[in-house]
Amino acid sequence: MAKSKKKQSGTPSNTIALNRKARHDYFIEERYEVGLALEGWEVKSLRAGRVQLSESYCLLKGGEAWLFGAHITPLNTASTHIRPDPLRTRKLLLHSEELRKLIGAVERKGYALVPLALYWKRGRVKLEIALAKGKHKYDKRAVEREKEWSRQKERLLKIR
Repeated sequence: MAKSKKKQSGTPSNTIALNRKARHDYFIEERYEVGLALEGWEVKSLRAGRVQLSESYCLLKGGEAWLFGAHITPLNTASTHIRPDPLRTRKLLLHSEELRKLIGAVERKGYALVPLALYWKRGRVKLEIALAKGKHKYDKRAVEREKEWSRQKERLLKIR
């Protein structure tokens, strides 16, 4: 019998890292899946799960997209002839029409580019980025109030 194929993206086993802070601080408008230009030691570290996205952000410079602040901790077994930089700036790989659309939204409409998740897809590392608007403090309180109310409703319905 042939094995059934599972959907690759979105499954928890393929997820390397999540940026939960981004969902708290921003209203997510549109999502994009982009590739990353990585070095060999970085891929090894990603396989070991040694990455942190919480303080990372994306910028558009010179018609290209870049990932700043993503911390990939090098393994102790990294090669001796290279000097790994954990906070290195990494290039994001996008199609030109997606890049033009992002540049227009960021420069004209005031959106921010925020990394959301890092995951494996068919043996390659993919980054999910989002066009996002920043939340104010009162927006965060309103969202928290709504979550609390929905939890309370579920509790009341469960008791009855």
